[in-house]
Amino acid sequence: MNVRHSTNRVVRAASVRLHELNQRHPWSHNDHFHPWILRRLPRSRERALDVGCGRGELLDQLARRFEVAHGVDVDQQMRTAALARTAGRVNVTVGGEQLTELAGPYDVITMVAVLHHLDVAEALDQVRRLLSDGGRLLVVGLAPPATVLDNVVDIASAITNPVIGMIKHPQVAEPTDAEPTFPVRDPTMSYDELRTIAQRILPRVRLRRRLAFRHTLEWTKPE
Repeated sequence: MNVRHSTNRVVRAASVRLHELNQRHPWSHNDHFHPWILRRLPRSRERALDVGCGRGELLDQLARRFEVAHGVDVDQQMRTAALARTAGRVNVTVGGEQLTELAGPYDVITMVAVLHHLDVAEALDQVRRLLSDGGRLLVVGLAPPATVLDNVVDIASAITNPVIGMIKHPQVAEPTDAEPTFPVRDPTMSYDELRTIAQRILPRVRLRRRLAFRHTLEWTKPE
């Protein structure tokens, strides 16, 4: 008996079954972390910046809590969708600026599944410049598994993924009109590599591996 062949067949069959379950009970891994962000907002609530605002889900939430909320996204379709979602909010603006083109200061800067699209060191340097004293950076990110611990967390994420889906979306999903899809880029920088860069640029930064194939990064600029 070829043990490796049998094992691979089991893994493939399990992957297919998990994919089928995820399709029947879909949920947004990124939106799942919005409450984590909203629980960690700073006390000062004047200006918020959402980098890679996508369709504007988080931007809309920030606009309810800050005097001004600005979203940036390089994709025109995403900017159009974000503007449509926040059309009734006079304190929201959306643009296509790069971080280097923004002036600040901002009390919070958020990035959800965005940092791996950017030059990490340059982006974090810009965050330091743009944040007000006491301002906060809140990141939800992705990284490819590179260590044993990374793979353990990924396996745990794969196992819990359909369970979370059935809890969040208990009814079997029906086909719906598709919304604009997010630009996708596979992450290449490992969690440990990101941590090394972040600790060099952002003193006392906090990173943590999470389920749902994500990690979080949190930093408060010293006052």
